[in-house]
Amino acid sequence: MTQEQHDPQTPESEHAPAGHEAPPDGVDAQLDEQIELLKAELEQVRAQSLLERADLENQRKRLAREIDSARRFANERLLSSLVPVFDALEAGLANASDSDPLRAGVELTLRELTRATEASGLATVAPAPGDAFNPEHHQAMSIIEAPGVPAGAVAQVFQKGYLLNERLLRPAMVVVAKAD
Repeated sequence: MTQEQHDPQTPESEHAPAGHEAPPDGVDAQLDEQIELLKAELEQVRAQSLLERADLENQRKRLAREIDSARRFANERLLSSLVPVFDALEAGLANASDSDPLRAGVELTLRELTRATEASGLATVAPAPGDAFNPEHHQAMSIIEAPGVPAGAVAQVFQKGYLLNERLLRPAMVVVAKAD
């Protein structure tokens, strides 16, 4: 056998270069244990990194939703304070005669106010008689017998309601038809 060939029966320490003796078995076990500990620690750091990245992404999404919500509902207080103005203008029109010279001005004011507030996301909730009662948008004031109106449907509207970007600002006040 030549010097460069290794005999499989010969221990590795015999072929090791001088000065590089094989470590005792206890040292190998300690090194293996330390490697395993370092691998576990690395895995733990990776998992923590993933958790922190996911948390950061969730915070970013939550902040984006909050900004969108703030933008959509920033004018809620202003629009809520305009709701009684709508009521007053509509009551004035209901009581004004067709020959009243101020009627055209009130109609124009109401039309422009409606146009401006609709552009900001305000929508009217005004069910017609016979429309289904919707407890999410309507508030029942009373129940009456109403011929020709299905039971449980809106029979009369006392006051319009309003939505701001699909969020209820004020429910419509309605009378509901009594079941037979």
